[in-house]
Amino acid sequence: MNGEPSDPPVVPAAGLFTPDSVSWTVHADPSMVLGGLRALLLQALHPLAMAAVAQHSAFREDPWGRLYRTAHFVGAVTYGTGGEVREAVRRVRLIHEHVRGTDPETGRSYSAGDPELLTWVHCAEVDSFVTAARRSGLALSAAEADRYLTEQATVAHLVGVPREFPVPTTVRELDAYLVSVRPLLRATPAAREALRFAVLPPLHGWARLAGPLRPAWASLVGCAVGLLPPWARRLYGLPVCPAADPLVTVQARLLRQAALRLPRSWREGPHLAAARRRHDPDLWTRSGENSEVP
Repeated sequence: MNGEPSDPPVVPAAGLFTPDSVSWTVHADPSMVLGGLRALLLQALHPLAMAAVAQHSAFREDPWGRLYRTAHFVGAVTYGTGGEVREAVRRVRLIHEHVRGTDPETGRSYSAGDPELLTWVHCAEVDSFVTAARRSGLALSAAEADRYLTEQATVAHLVGVPREFPVPTTVRELDAYLVSVRPLLRATPAAREALRFAVLPPLHGWARLAGPLRPAWASLVGCAVGLLPPWARRLYGLPVCPAADPLVTVQARLLRQAALRLPRSWREGPHLAAARRRHDPDLWTRSGENSEVP
């Protein structure tokens, strides 16, 4: 791709997804916090993906900004109107045009618009969201998980994966893809640095106010690390104890239950709030501030 995409993405005026979609349910769940952290750590194990982040983003100086931008994109494409979806996709594709270079560890060149790299980032993300949701206690059947992956494949194609390029649309296909890509993965020095930044992010400006919350943040990241597949933890050089997995699941469920007790306005982003009002204003009013309606 050179320059702005010539063919604008085709998106319905009302947006990509409706309230009865699985994407609405999964992305509205508090487990997304764990899923998002897990996704970033999993994505970092691809040397080319990590090189792109290390060389073209300010994650060292502004890790919170990167998390916010990722959450903003997911919220916009999940709950936004057609115009909001197109604008979010346009921004991402334009950024990808300038993200290219050479990985110092492997000597391989990379481009953020490469279909294989886009597919890896997408698959690491959706696998993390599904894993975190299920381990945290969100009831998600096998059929619903497959439906979610089918829905999200549309997003992968919008951000640049060609239509003819295979994107997993079932859990079985996703598992097979992750097995096929594992020989390419490794924990480069940049990936290990990203893990350290995730556990102990720098605090600047307003974030200094969160200093006393560092232990809670480290616990949250530790849970996300525990949700990584064993092979990923081994690549990071972390201990793998099968007996600890049930404890991680309990921790994830407790975190989700605690989050569900917060006022809805605290735990839901602006895109979801606007979408609820747009699709069913009466439901928004009736459901109440502490509703768990997905």
